[in-house]
Amino acid sequence: MCAMVKKMGVKAIDLLAPKDWPTIQKHGITCSMCYTNGKISLTEGWNNKSFHPELIKNFSEAIPLVAAAGYKNLICFSGNRKGIDDETGMNNMSEGIKQVIGLAEKNGVTIQIEVFNSKVDHKDYMADNTKWAVDLCKKIGSENFKILYDIYHMQVNEGDVIRTIQNNHQYFGHYHTAGVPGRHEIDESQELYYPAIMKAIIATGYKGYVAQEFIPSGKENSDKIAALKKAIKICDV
Repeated sequence: MCAMVKKMGVKAIDLLAPKDWPTIQKHGITCSMCYTNGKISLTEGWNNKSFHPELIKNFSEAIPLVAAAGYKNLICFSGNRKGIDDETGMNNMSEGIKQVIGLAEKNGVTIQIEVFNSKVDHKDYMADNTKWAVDLCKKIGSENFKILYDIYHMQVNEGDVIRTIQNNHQYFGHYHTAGVPGRHEIDESQELYYPAIMKAIIATGYKGYVAQEFIPSGKENSDKIAALKKAIKICDV
């Protein structure tokens, strides 16, 4: 896979843990969004204090590793509501993240919370809207805490993608793509017009990565490779 995407001109791969880094490093590819070495759970997150001890341990260990590898981004998740109201969840998450944000600042690592839709894919997930995530960024008050703005998820949950990017880009540190509906290719088979979205992102001055996170609808490897090539071309504005 690394050799294949490098031939396409891809410079980075998202969502890899430290154990995966040696493989991409052999091919001269970077990791654009890192996992910790610990348990990865979208449902048991920072909005619940009972998970803080494990999360703080995992992030405290991961942040120096990310920095030492020359990477910049470390993903985090709010977790599901599970009866916790949004204000309490935000306060809990802010309190927890503040235990590790100083270490992130010291190491030049940005912790990024991914927003998901709760209508279709991630029922009960707390960080399911841009406003909540932006308010969380303001509450934490660090340039080393940002939002991983998933274009697919936010189109499903709230729409208004381009204006959301224009109005909130200072809080966005990374982007994910996928087609709506279905989370498949970003081509003409779905409702989002990605060239315009990419131009809006560029207009904000963003210099980071946009990660292709769609699920190819084709079954053969050749179909999947062709879909990725087309997605790269669509986003090359």
